[in-house]
Amino acid sequence: MDENRDDRTRAVERLQELRGSIDNIDASLVHLLAERFKLTERVGELKADHGLPPADESREARQVARLRELAEESHLDPEFAEKFLAFIVAEVIRRHERIAESREG
Repeated sequence: MDENRDDRTRAVERLQELRGSIDNIDASLVHLLAERFKLTERVGELKADHGLPPADESREARQVARLRELAEESHLDPEFAEKFLAFIVAEVIRRHERIAESREG
């Protein structure tokens, strides 16, 4: 019985270690997204100042292809990677539209 308890204790400790690593990665993702959005904010301002459209479909298509390739190389589901990028891009476009509207008025 003590052996089972020791195995369980080790499993719980390992679970905590793994979750700690996941928490660190989640924090990194949030920081990376914040940095990305700072840059896309500057892009949105530049686009608004020069009358460029908020969305750039050819750039987005290249990014999707690039991200799918990176996902495959990293053994991540390319469909998931594409959905993740689409979610981010939709938010970027929304923000670019808001910037453009604020500069019109």
